[in-house]
Amino acid sequence: MPGMNSGLNVNDPAVVAAFRSALVHQGLIALLIFTVLGLAWAGLRAWLPAGQAGPGMAGPGAAGAGTAGAGTVGAGTGGPEPAGRQLLVIGFGNLWLFDGFLQAQPKMAIGLPSLVIEPTAASSPSWVQHVVNWAGTTWSYHPVQAGAAAVWIQVGLGIWLVAAPRGALSRLAGLASACWGLVVWVFGESFGGIFAPGLTWLTGAPGAAALYLAAGVLIALPESAWRSPRLGRLTLAGLGLFLAGMAVLQAWPGRGFWQGGSAGQPGILAGMAQSMSLTPQPGFLSAWLSAFGGFAQAHGPGVNLVAAGVLALTGAAFLSGRPRLVRPALAVFAVACLADWVLIQDLGFLGGLGTDPNSMIPFILLAGAGYLALTRPAPGPQPAAPARATPLRAAPTALGRRLAAMGSRSVAAIGGACLILLGAAPMAVAQASPNADPILAESVAGPAAQLDYPAPGFALTDQYGRPVTLAGLRGKVVLLSFFDPVCAAGCPPVGREFRRAAQLLGADARQVALVGIVLSQAYRPASTLRSFDRREGLSGAPGWLYLTGTPGQLHRVWHAYGITAQDLAGAASLHAEEAYVIDRSGRVRRRYSTSPGPGTAAITSSFAVLFADAARQALAGQGR
Repeated sequence: MPGMNSGLNVNDPAVVAAFRSALVHQGLIALLIFTVLGLAWAGLRAWLPAGQAGPGMAGPGAAGAGTAGAGTVGAGTGGPEPAGRQLLVIGFGNLWLFDGFLQAQPKMAIGLPSLVIEPTAASSPSWVQHVVNWAGTTWSYHPVQAGAAAVWIQVGLGIWLVAAPRGALSRLAGLASACWGLVVWVFGESFGGIFAPGLTWLTGAPGAAALYLAAGVLIALPESAWRSPRLGRLTLAGLGLFLAGMAVLQAWPGRGFWQGGSAGQPGILAGMAQSMSLTPQPGFLSAWLSAFGGFAQAHGPGVNLVAAGVLALTGAAFLSGRPRLVRPALAVFAVACLADWVLIQDLGFLGGLGTDPNSMIPFILLAGAGYLALTRPAPGPQPAAPARATPLRAAPTALGRRLAAMGSRSVAAIGGACLILLGAAPMAVAQASPNADPILAESVAGPAAQLDYPAPGFALTDQYGRPVTLAGLRGKVVLLSFFDPVCAAGCPPVGREFRRAAQLLGADARQVALVGIVLSQAYRPASTLRSFDRREGLSGAPGWLYLTGTPGQLHRVWHAYGITAQDLAGAASLHAEEAYVIDRSGRVRRRYSTSPGPGTAAITSSFAVLFADAARQALAGQGR
């Protein structure tokens, strides 16, 4: 899946610095959002008469008391909040917050597509890889925007879920959580690996994001659904059916889980634990993993028998829907989940680029919520206290009156929703653009040298045998580089970068000359240059000129632009390491380094954007 790889190191300082800068700037915007909301809320509440301050001033519990004043957004429906729903809201809200912090790792901007998404999808069918590659390519083309967006979307979801009082606002938070969980499950987890071989509950099937999706759906349900044990039975039955299926797969002969190891080679379970013990982490965790790996290698059949038995018995108990069976099964399941989380999943986020704590904690939360819904259904709605007739003092607008009547938790929840928009908007804009962020090219080329001197002239012949001079191009902006038409594999795709730059320039391309000058000790005739044009699709590019000449003419041009004999020796003769921007008056304004650097699709697109932007700036006279 080459589209996912930008070709850059995950620690590339330019992209890491840009990612951190984006987080800081957007963090300031997030602070401003909460400040404005808080000031607006406090100011509008000043319009309320005494005694009509609303539920927010009475603390978090008041939001769910069911007697909020008229106009309160997200007010409760009477009685205490269902315990199972409350567990999901608090648990998954905090998980989203934690995931957002993990998403802010400096390596995430470049590393997530190639080091997280691509390996996850590698063993899945080709159609899954194609679906996932679309998202991974988008990320690799816009790593800074995508990385920052993921941080704020997940932090916003966490704040929204935890802060929102009962009612429509909380249910909307559940729906938003379910939608983002679905996106992560499909594109970030490759459908949780359910279509890949070796599927097992032990390593996280069906994917943590699938459990976030399920929890979001449960939170989004009307509160009336929590007033009978039926929702608990259905939730536990769904988990039980899944666990029973996982038990069958775990016990299925020939899948390798019964083998502890042979001839010094660890089996699947032992290998998982031992490989995780090698990742960077505290020493005691590494020791536990190594010890468990050795134990699993020596007693493979027994370990797998325990795993399959726990899954089968827990699944059967959950399917029964009987509290006296579910209660002990839940305790055993929680212990098994915690053991697996530590000894096999290695907490889910240690080492590498962990984006979440994996599936075991979400499993415990879902099972616990199902049990609470089964054994402690919510009471029916309580009669609301009659509302006093005292109206709210006239606020500026109807929206203002509603905001003034909100509680503090509602205001915080709206702030969380705004954070989601803060992340989603740049991601949507980036998704709409097929062109890579120029930060990728800048990370390869370094900052452009800002120059101002007369460009050395030349008199050469183009690919059609016509004479071309730099003086004859006066009045146009010139993008100039040097490369050989008989370019071997690995040569920087300067031709494609220039072609794409011409497309990006649109109508301005007629005012820009894209000039390539042959860089080869051997004479390259015009016919060879035209073959290169056809190969790279440059024949129809406006302003494209590929120039050659006698060895003497070319040597004079090379020397004038700083190309040395060492540059012309061996493989270095395939391309020069610079591209020049020459303004309308014939003065060099910028010089870009184009090598060394990977020739991936993302880098090629990024250089095209960089060249097109430089040409536009030169056309506008900037830098003079």
